[in-house]
Amino acid sequence: MAHQEHHPHHHHHPPPPPPPPQKTQLSYQIVKTSTAATIGGSCMVLSGLTLAGTVIALVVATPLLVIFSPVLVPAAITVFLVTAGLVASGGFGVSSVSVFYWLYKYVRGQQPVGADKLDRARDKLTGKAMDVKERVAEQTGTRGTQG
Repeated sequence: MAHQEHHPHHHHHPPPPPPPPQKTQLSYQIVKTSTAATIGGSCMVLSGLTLAGTVIALVVATPLLVIFSPVLVPAAITVFLVTAGLVASGGFGVSSVSVFYWLYKYVRGQQPVGADKLDRARDKLTGKAMDVKERVAEQTGTRGTQG
């Protein structure tokens, strides 16, 4: 609306004020929301197409699977077991490496994530252990003779 049009009700158009900051925030929010909706919709369409393709592939492949099942079933079981073994060993390897890295940082005093929780739990446990030790000592009547 760069040029002035003559409407029967509006004879005078004041220039529009500059948009307030919350308006730009709102438009940014709208852009973010529409982007998310677009991506979500695309994912929905893709998942629908994938599902349709899978169903069609199953319908086509079922007779072949029935014919070749004496060979394919043991092969599939073997492949599944090998894959599961590799994935599990990889997962265990990654987690052990990350645990060792965490311990390394913890020992070096770099406060890795969760170190404060570990310290608190350790303090709680040592406190409980001391209480138990004292109670046992009270019951046996040998308070503080050993340790």
